[in-house]
Amino acid sequence: MAARTEQAQRTRPAEQEQSARQARQTDRKGGPGHTVLVALALAVPVTKVAYTVGGGDALRDVLVGMEPGNWPDVLLGMVITDPLLGSVLAVVVSRVVFALFAARGAVPLGSGFAGAARRAALTIVNPLAVGIIDACFFGPWWGLATGLVAYGLRQGVVVEYRTGRRRSHRHHDGGHGTADRPDAGYRPPSWLRRAAAVEQWVALSLTVAVLPCLAFVSALDGQAWTSIVECRVTNGTETGTDRLIELGRKGDGVVGWNLGSEQISNGAGCTSEESRYVREPWWRT
Repeated sequence: MAARTEQAQRTRPAEQEQSARQARQTDRKGGPGHTVLVALALAVPVTKVAYTVGGGDALRDVLVGMEPGNWPDVLLGMVITDPLLGSVLAVVVSRVVFALFAARGAVPLGSGFAGAARRAALTIVNPLAVGIIDACFFGPWWGLATGLVAYGLRQGVVVEYRTGRRRSHRHHDGGHGTADRPDAGYRPPSWLRRAAAVEQWVALSLTVAVLPCLAFVSALDGQAWTSIVECRVTNGTETGTDRLIELGRKGDGVVGWNLGSEQISNGAGCTSEESRYVREPWWRT
């Protein structure tokens, strides 16, 4: 019995170190958030354009008409016109970036006022920034909620690195600075440990479930990713008024996808329409 107990005591630290190593490696690679963000950045804009204009040749014509330098405008247009999608994306990006840099030793450890001040500055600045940006686009309440959630999801990372459940790769590679060691004697209260555990699940849920769902709902909602304008369009010898999805500006005119003739057209004397709806949302078809 004593031998088994001694063996268990030796095994437990090894298991903890293995768990910490896996968590550290996950953070260094950006975690699941990195993979999800890259996949969404590639798939969602193409899905948005394909559903809005009809796919196939229309999709190719629109992407060619936009030119490669303007392709990111599709994703940007979706994010800045959908408050919920934009806010969740801001929270996820803030969390992924923080975990990435924390794995590289960016979380200041150590007790005392100086350590606390450095940690506060590190954890507050980015959520404050994303909150301000969100408020500029969607209003103060969206900005406040986004900033608070982004800040809250960083606290679990701080607690894990301070307690040594996760360690930066500099510590693993043999670093001995105080910034690489867990805080000696730091024992967070039980409620904070539970909150840190909940934070991990909330962050994972937002990243791998909520964000992809919101992104594809926005891609299939039937709205254009940019302005819809009504312009004078000349086809051969005939001039009429058509609705265009604006793809770019050329001189004093607009290059856009003509919703009537379903082709790229040049428009002049354009006026913007308030509604961006092009077709029914996918779930109503």
